[in-house]
Amino acid sequence: QVQLVESGGGLVQAGNSLRLSCAASGSIFSIRSMGWYRQAPGKQRELVAVIADGSSTNYADSVKGRFTISRDNAKNTVYLQMNSLKPEDTAVYYCYVDIARRGAYWGQGTQVTVSS
Repeated sequence: QVQLVESGGGLVQAGNSLRLSCAASGSIFSIRSMGWYRQAPGKQRELVAVIADGSSTNYADSVKGRFTISRDNAKNTVYLQMNSLKPEDTAVYYCYVDIARRGAYWGQGTQVTVSS
């Protein structure tokens, strides 16, 4: 069994910051990648950021320069530091972990709301 627990969401004013965390527990062996998706009401779910084996990263164009993804391999945890938040960042954020030879697992989602 693999479980992901997300934390760090909330309601903030535009320009402020939040840090999301997602900790994986259970039968963890080799993690291929970890990352974050988000989905706003009425919009398509989009990949926000991913960090692969090693430390290579990729970001959606809409968050480049503002968000930073990182990981702590010893803790099986992925983070998303979100700076200069904008109202359009409002969404439910879902973390995932891709475990080699097992597949992907998803967190429960955490709400991020940015007021103007």
